[in-house]
Amino acid sequence: MSYTYSKLRGRIVERYGNQETFAKYINMSKVSVSKKLNGLTGFSQMDIEEWAKVLEIPKEEYPEYFFT
Repeated sequence: MSYTYSKLRGRIVERYGNQETFAKYINMSKVSVSKKLNGLTGFSQMDIEEWAKVLEIPKEEYPEYFFT
């Protein structure tokens, strides 16, 4: 199954301006962030919880951001 993460990308840009700034904020390389958003590597549960926290995504909205 592949996901588009378009809503997640939009939230990152909305909150941090771009993926590079977001990557620095969460202490992850921009390459790792890009790979996750392009479906080349998966999200761990820890990733989802951390990203949701800093992007202020409520738990009930996780499916909209991480599973579409």
